[in-house]
Amino acid sequence: MKRLVILGGGESGVGTALLGKEKGFDVFVSDKGKIKEKYKQVLIHNEIEWEDETHTEAKILNANIVMKSPGIPDKAPLVKQIREQGILVVSEIEFASKYTNATIVGITGSNGKTTTATLTHHLLKQELEVGLAGNIGDSFAKQILEKDYPNYVLEISSFQLDDIVDFKPKIAVITNISPDHLDRYDYKFENYIASKFRIAENQTKDDYLIYDADDEVLVSWLENHPVQSTLLPFSLVKTIENGAYLENKNIIITIDNNRIIMPTSSLTLEGKHNIKNAMAASTVAHLLKIRKQTIRESLENFQGVEHRLEQVLKINKVQYINDSKATNVNATYYALESMDAPTVWIVGGVDKGNNYEELFPFVNEKVKAIICLGVDNAKLLNAFGSMVDVIVETQFMSEAVKIAYKLAEAGDNVLLSPACASFDLFENYEDRGRQFKDAVRNL
Repeated sequence: MKRLVILGGGESGVGTALLGKEKGFDVFVSDKGKIKEKYKQVLIHNEIEWEDETHTEAKILNANIVMKSPGIPDKAPLVKQIREQGILVVSEIEFASKYTNATIVGITGSNGKTTTATLTHHLLKQELEVGLAGNIGDSFAKQILEKDYPNYVLEISSFQLDDIVDFKPKIAVITNISPDHLDRYDYKFENYIASKFRIAENQTKDDYLIYDADDEVLVSWLENHPVQSTLLPFSLVKTIENGAYLENKNIIITIDNNRIIMPTSSLTLEGKHNIKNAMAASTVAHLLKIRKQTIRESLENFQGVEHRLEQVLKINKVQYINDSKATNVNATYYALESMDAPTVWIVGGVDKGNNYEELFPFVNEKVKAIICLGVDNAKLLNAFGSMVDVIVETQFMSEAVKIAYKLAEAGDNVLLSPACASFDLFENYEDRGRQFKDAVRNL
């Protein structure tokens, strides 16, 4: 009996454990932290052996295959030991994809991947049976076990791509690449880029790669590292023969001389970046033969993603916007770019080696006050202190929102777009976003 050891007892770990057990593996789950009660109950109920708050090496180093949670870095001593023993280390998407014949749409990128994946799923589900997994919702492995859909849209992080071997999506999407998570890639941007492009490394000419042709990083990487896939770029500024482009406020998508035209006026989501997300999602839908009318209607009624430029409430003619999911500078760039009124900006958290320079033009033009919400705000104060009249510090969301309420006047925006990770004061970006929304509702 083959032994499957799973490091990390979260959503992907427990999903993999269930699928592994079903496929005849001897399964063991080990988590250095505490396993959440709801996951413990699932493991106990399914008679899967587990441990938490420790790693017992003897029970791990006898594995045939190890599935590690994307949160565990390769530098971890235990992972090094496992690799030195020649034991195969894979991610959940690699393990699970072996047990399905579904058509897979894999979506990665530094920003926009959740919105693009959710929107793609929304466009496809009107006419196809399709699951949404990866970084979103129920784990991919668990969905394959419980209801093996003929199609999947997967939101995939670079960490998940680091541990693939044969994984190959029929359609791959790279939304963009900007420096993020460099602490996991020896602070080398090219390592991070290479990691994202692994989504296409096993593709053949019968598969497709959809990408942003306006992203210099992507374009130059592809020139120097050609892939086998059929390329379908999208652009806001160039005319694209095969792929998608913008002309007179219309999105024009061409695949094999088959052309469809979508008015951008039908998009519910605002901002240039969302035109790109819509281009990518619509190109996937067009490839999978979704009717033009369905694509148009779905773009019109798509509600967006929680914690991503989410309009919370209007109080005294001030719009409060929750963009807690903006955990890097590039995401906040899109948020500030789409502000069309004077903005009180709440920013800060765990800095991942941020360079704030690209935000300067927007801050000068649109931001009237800055509220720093982090344990250490020195870098923010240095970067923006001279640009705005008011810059204050706090470590409590409720206080940040109260200060914003006092500073904002009729017609202004209050924007939570932290540009940083949330772990210094919050559990995760969802917790941060919910606290923001609760504080706004309590004003």
